[in-house]
Amino acid sequence: MKSNIVLYFLFAGCLVSACSQKSTQEPMREEIDLTIEAKQVAEHQGNPVFEYLLGNGTMQVELSNYGGLVSKIIVPDKNGKLENIALTLDHVEDFLTKPNPFFGATAGRVANRIANAEFRLDGTTYTLAKTNGNNHLHGGVEGFNKKVWTPEIYSNDSVVGVKMTYLSIDGEEGYPGNLETTLWMELTTDNTLRIRFEAITDKKTIVNLTNHTYFNLGGMKRDVLDHEFQFWADYYTPVDDELIPTGEVKDVTGTPFDFRSPKILGDQIAANGEGFDHNMVMKLEKSPEMKHFVQVRHPETGRIMDMYSDNTGVQFYTANFISNFPGADGKTYDKHWGFCLESQNWPDAINHENFPSPILNPGEKYEHQIEYKFSVEK
Repeated sequence: MKSNIVLYFLFAGCLVSACSQKSTQEPMREEIDLTIEAKQVAEHQGNPVFEYLLGNGTMQVELSNYGGLVSKIIVPDKNGKLENIALTLDHVEDFLTKPNPFFGATAGRVANRIANAEFRLDGTTYTLAKTNGNNHLHGGVEGFNKKVWTPEIYSNDSVVGVKMTYLSIDGEEGYPGNLETTLWMELTTDNTLRIRFEAITDKKTIVNLTNHTYFNLGGMKRDVLDHEFQFWADYYTPVDDELIPTGEVKDVTGTPFDFRSPKILGDQIAANGEGFDHNMVMKLEKSPEMKHFVQVRHPETGRIMDMYSDNTGVQFYTANFISNFPGADGKTYDKHWGFCLESQNWPDAINHENFPSPILNPGEKYEHQIEYKFSVEK
């Protein structure tokens, strides 16, 4: 095996060093080029904001330590044409000043909705910000998506990535406990974007972390209604008019939520109404094994994305609330122009005793892994 490591860092636009690593693990080529480039693009509250470009010779992923952000995913189609398949803004620094619907962000300390923006732990009621009607959404006014994480680049023969850490202090956004969170975002030689979370606390709290990338395997030329989806989910959790789970765990049989065989999204949305913003039940309780959650195919381009996770559910969101949004490259994103597969614990779980618990105690470790694997069907 041939292996060379040369680091290139672009700091404030000046070349300090670049990173290139070679391996021989992909069967289609004798060598795989694992690369990472980093440049500082901004400052936020006195902290440097970096843009990272990870590559493996076939695809590229653009990340940032601002918001634990996935800003671009560039993959080939069946003809070898490279396109970005993630809804985004033109530049990483734009995320600091332009409001957006959590494009590519790390959502936390608790992703998804908490009913009435409050919860109880051991007899104490904790009040959170109401950021989605009467409810709390994705961690609050300044959740993890608006924090600058402390980054560290790493690589080996099979992956290249960025490790990021963030300390959420006791009382931040109303949550109890000092929560130490570590996030790994890495690209592998087999075209997988792997995202891993760990967290520990010094006080009983609740945690539910995820990534909120919006995908469009067609490259944002139009909506995603022509995409084909298959979920390995027998159940889902129905919601009320405010998209808060009712507490039911319902069989998908005979409903538009039955994607156990491949279904075209447009057909299922026509049967369901406005679209999907629901938790698909992948496991009834947390366990460490990775499970094949979802496969998405785009017949026109041949692109395929397979999602795996060790968590209990995935929030399936079809960009129902995006309208006339000025996205990257002069494109205007509209309703159903993307989809999210947010691997996580079930929404509002702290307020439903029959849901998997989001509680994290001192001495325990929160762990969560997501994999998005990309391939092409000729």
